[in-house]
Amino acid sequence: MSLSDEVKNHDATSLAHLVRTKEVKPLELVEAAIERIEKLNPTLNAVVTTMYDQARDVAGSKIPEGPFSGVPFLLKDMIASYAGVRLSFGSRLLKNYVPDYDSELVRRYKKAGLIIIGKTNTPEFGILPTTEPELFGPTKNPWSTNCSTGGSSGGSAAAVAAGIVPMAHGNDGGGSIRIPASICGVFGLKPTRARNTLAPDLGDIMGGLVSEHALTRTVRDSAALLDATAGCVLGDPYWAPPIVRPFREEAGIDPGRLRIAFTTDTMTGVPVHDDCVNAVKDAALLCQKLGHVLEEAAPVVDGIALARAFVVKWAAGVAAIIKALGARQDQVEPLTWGMYELGRSNDAADYLNAEQTLQHAARDIAAFFLKYDILLTPTLAQPPVQLGSFDSTPDNPLNGFRLAGEIAAFTPLYNATGQPAMSVPLYWNAGGLPIGTHFIGRFGDEATLFRLASQLEETRPWKNRRPPVSV
Repeated sequence: MSLSDEVKNHDATSLAHLVRTKEVKPLELVEAAIERIEKLNPTLNAVVTTMYDQARDVAGSKIPEGPFSGVPFLLKDMIASYAGVRLSFGSRLLKNYVPDYDSELVRRYKKAGLIIIGKTNTPEFGILPTTEPELFGPTKNPWSTNCSTGGSSGGSAAAVAAGIVPMAHGNDGGGSIRIPASICGVFGLKPTRARNTLAPDLGDIMGGLVSEHALTRTVRDSAALLDATAGCVLGDPYWAPPIVRPFREEAGIDPGRLRIAFTTDTMTGVPVHDDCVNAVKDAALLCQKLGHVLEEAAPVVDGIALARAFVVKWAAGVAAIIKALGARQDQVEPLTWGMYELGRSNDAADYLNAEQTLQHAARDIAAFFLKYDILLTPTLAQPPVQLGSFDSTPDNPLNGFRLAGEIAAFTPLYNATGQPAMSVPLYWNAGGLPIGTHFIGRFGDEATLFRLASQLEETRPWKNRRPPVSV
C-alpha cells in the first residue's frame, strides 16, 4: 500500500501525531497530498492554484511546533492572503493579483504547523452557493459529478470529501462553509462572529456577516484548528466572548441533557424537500435516543422581512467590493454586476434600516436560546442540485441569486445574528447524496456544538464514508 493510500484514512490530528512520533516525514505527507491532487483534480477541479514548490520548501525546513505540524492544507482562493501567491476571489478581474503579505489567519495556520499546498475554487467573490466561476470553471461533486458542490467554499469541501486533504480553509457569509459541507458530506462549522480575525485587511466583511474557519472530516480537527486561529488583534472592531477552555477539550466531553428545538419551517414560505425534512427527523430521533430533550419549536420572527434585509446588506457588500475595485461590467460575471446594481439602488438609509431589522431579530433569537441550548434545522431546503442550475445571463442577471435564496433558506439568518452553527453529515438520501443537518448554538457557545457534534460522530461515524470520486 502506498503512503497516499495509507494516510487517506487519517484525520489531521492523527497525521500530526505520526509526524511527532517520526513515523512519517512532513515531506512525505506533502508528496502524498500532491499525488492525490494530480490523481483527482482533473475530475473534480477543486484546486485552482498549486503551491507544490512552496510546500516542499516548507516541509524540508524547520516547521513550527503546533497542533498540526507537517499536515498538508488547502486555502480557499478568497480573503486569505498568502505572500507571493495569486488571490483571485474566483474573478477574472483579480486573476493576476498577487499579495505580498500573509493575512493574520494564514500566519496562524503556519504557526500551527500546517503546510499549505494550494488554493481551492470559489464562485466569483463568494456570492453564490455553488462553485462555478467563469475564471476556473465548475468544481464537481465527488458524490455525483453532475451535481454542484455548493459554495462558496465548494472547492475546499470537495477536496476534503475526496480525501485530498483532511481539512481545508473556508469562509461563510450566508452559509458558505455549511452549504458545501452539507452537499459534500463533511463537517463544517461557522464560528461565532469575530472568533477569527480578518486582519490586516478588514475589520469585518459585509457588516459582520462573514466568518472564517474550515471544512473538516472530523469534529476534533475543527475544534483544534479553531483553537489555533481564534482571537482578535489590536484594532479589531469587536471580538467574540472568551472561551472557557480549549475547544479541542470540548470535543469528546459529554454534552449533558440538551434542550433541542427543531423545525423544518424556512420562515419565508419556501418549500422544503422531503429529503431535507427526513434528515431533520432522523437527527431529532437520534438526539432523543442519546438522551436529549427534543421539542418542535422555532424563533418567532418575520422571515420575509429578514430575508429582504439580508439581501439589502449582501447587495451593499457586493456593490462596495465592485466600487472599491473600480470594475467595469465586462470585467465581472452577469450576476456580480446585477448584485452591484441592486446594491446601488438602495441608499444609506435602506442599509441602516436593514441593519436594524437584522439586529432586532438577533435579540429575538437570543431570547429563544434562553429556553433552548440548540436549534436543529435542515442545512438546505433541497438536496444537491445539478451544475448549471444557478446560471445567470445579462438579460436575467439575478437568476442565480433568486435560486440561492430558495435553496439556502436556513443558513443566512445566523450570519446576521453572529451565532455559531454547524452542518453535520448524518444523512444520505436514496440516491446516495449527502444531506447535511444544521445545528445552531448560542452566541459565543461553540463549545456546546462541539460536544454534541462529537457525540453524534461517535454514535454515527462518517469519517470513512467515501464518495465515488475519492482516494
